[in-house]
Amino acid sequence: MMKQETIDRIRKFTEDRDWDQFHTPANLACLDLWGSLSPSGDKLPQRSIIHKWGQTTPEVKLPQRSDGGMEAGMNDYLRESLSYFGLYRRIFQVKKRCKPAMVSYGQNREQYFLYYEPERVISEKLIVWVHGGGWNAGNPKIFDFVGQCVCGQGYRFVSLGYRLSPKYKYPCQIKDVCEGFNSAISYLQENGIDVSKVVVAGPSAGAHLTSIMCYCRKVHRKFNVDVSNVIGFIGFGGPYSFRDDQSLTLKLLLDQLFKKNYNRKNGEPVALMGKSRIPMLLIQSRHDGLIDYACAEDFARRAEELGNACELYSVVDRKNTHSWYTAGLFLETREENRGLDKFFSWIEEL
Repeated sequence: MMKQETIDRIRKFTEDRDWDQFHTPANLACLDLWGSLSPSGDKLPQRSIIHKWGQTTPEVKLPQRSDGGMEAGMNDYLRESLSYFGLYRRIFQVKKRCKPAMVSYGQNREQYFLYYEPERVISEKLIVWVHGGGWNAGNPKIFDFVGQCVCGQGYRFVSLGYRLSPKYKYPCQIKDVCEGFNSAISYLQENGIDVSKVVVAGPSAGAHLTSIMCYCRKVHRKFNVDVSNVIGFIGFGGPYSFRDDQSLTLKLLLDQLFKKNYNRKNGEPVALMGKSRIPMLLIQSRHDGLIDYACAEDFARRAEELGNACELYSVVDRKNTHSWYTAGLFLETREENRGLDKFFSWIEEL
């Protein structure tokens, strides 16, 4: 049985949330926590998005981890929800040493990318990054701290934005990522910058989208995207497979992303992966409160079946919640964060 004090902490934290900002992964993580209590008869907060949608509390099984069982799984969910406050505080403290160029590639305000040119370039490799945020939040400006970190290491860096759900349904997002990638490559070529060695990377929803762009031939043809210059892919905490035992958080986000009755296999990375020469690094935490570790295992297994080079790296840092190992690690140094060091070391060895 879960300790009553743990349940009380979850209830208190959930009741205090600002549900007007329900679309953020942080709030959806809270819904997942509360939904997990439903077998005991608890109700979701009256202001929650579940209530707004006119649904009843979903009866989902309590989250479990192979190494710690039910209590450990719930602790991961609670740690995830609480982790965002420390993360936001650190983001606001980041010094902006590099001023990026902002370039639009479409008419929508989210269709733009930021380009970061280091003061001293130490590598000919270009890193193209697509942000996370549950497909319905975030933009390159919010994730400026990632660009500041990578640029500070001497790498040229592109941060791509895309239209967000629930207003814009998939495949709008992958269309934007492909068009934004093409636009960024053209922009850099026009400015005399070498784009022959590109590393594509993304966290969470960004890992989902970039993995499809890198490994789905159908997408290459449909959106006329050329990935022949991509020498590596890195995904952090990606929902690569839409598992039946997925968290309620992910289920809600996917319901916002796809139209009703849409064949989700057409948006599932593990189902779309084809044979590729692009090596991949999957960075995943066993203590992720939003995305199950098995998602990365599914993707790695499919890569092995196809003969695609893949390394699955398990996060060993103490800050191992979804928010921290997919984004917050860029607020630390390579000495402080082994996941960040793995990111740069892998790129250096390409």
